[in-house]
Amino acid sequence: MIMTSKTYQALVVYQEHDGRYLRVIENKETDDLPEGNVLVRVLYSSLNYKDALSASGNRGVTKRYPHTPGIDAVGVVEWSDSGSFKAGDAVIVSGYDLGMNTPGGFGQYIKVPDEWVLPKPGALPPDKVMQIGTAGFTAAQCVDALLHQGVRQQDGPILVTGATGGVGSVAVSLLSWLGFEVAAVTGKKEEYGFLGTLGAVKILDRQQAAAGSEKMLLRERWSGVVDTVGGSILATAIKATKYEGVVTCCGNASSGELPLNVYPFILRGVKLIGIDSAQCPLVRRRMIWERLAGEWQIPYLDMMSRTIQLNELNGEIDRMLQGGAKGRVVIDLQEGI
Repeated sequence: MIMTSKTYQALVVYQEHDGRYLRVIENKETDDLPEGNVLVRVLYSSLNYKDALSASGNRGVTKRYPHTPGIDAVGVVEWSDSGSFKAGDAVIVSGYDLGMNTPGGFGQYIKVPDEWVLPKPGALPPDKVMQIGTAGFTAAQCVDALLHQGVRQQDGPILVTGATGGVGSVAVSLLSWLGFEVAAVTGKKEEYGFLGTLGAVKILDRQQAAAGSEKMLLRERWSGVVDTVGGSILATAIKATKYEGVVTCCGNASSGELPLNVYPFILRGVKLIGIDSAQCPLVRRRMIWERLAGEWQIPYLDMMSRTIQLNELNGEIDRMLQGGAKGRVVIDLQEGI
């Protein structure tokens, strides 16, 4: 099948001569996309913290500019030179190098290797896929790790940090739906009602969540933890985790440092599990997405998500970088294609 070039729109981040980073929406050609054997017409993408970092010039995420961020995409195969996919297939592409150093989902087309591509579960409409997105997929991986390690509803409450963010809000909702007692951490008092609706039965502010961080151990409180922020809040959560409890760690919105001693691990047998979504193998990725399309119905997805157009994305990136993010932001890329 011959691939003909198409013109499309994308958000592109440029580095100015004075070191500032500028975001513009411009026309691009699919011929200029990198090597790959699957061309996908993107229907929806979503905004994640890693995207905001890439869009602001964070060289730990993106090494080369100009660049189009977007670690998430759901769409339809436009062209394929792969035996695994054909034109018209509905697919998900997320993680790997998409949106980091490979042009990502903030453009109406992406071209990627077929090993990055996953068939979309038929039960999930494409907009719902991006309401979940990498953030929801990461939350689901955290929940799966807790369950796999034997954490059960009767063991006691689960702590979720950064609870109003994309990962945190989905984790609160999913854990509550599964019957867990959920305690949520947020610095946004105005969102207490939002978290209560998602299912949080207890809400802690950041100061409460970090209290006692100077101590070796704290009173046992949590049977499990979903942490998205790192730093002293994660350290305190580990020190307050019950005997043989499980802590999952998937973010560093507060800090990449972990000021901690070994006592929670050698005296209580606490397990600390890192959660990565970028390089998650396709077999596991498929299993989690099938679960999200089937047995794990995340409540309140519509309430915790909002859909914007590409020309509204710049303001949402700034809001996320300023700590004002709430729930999930979905980008509809269908206009003009």
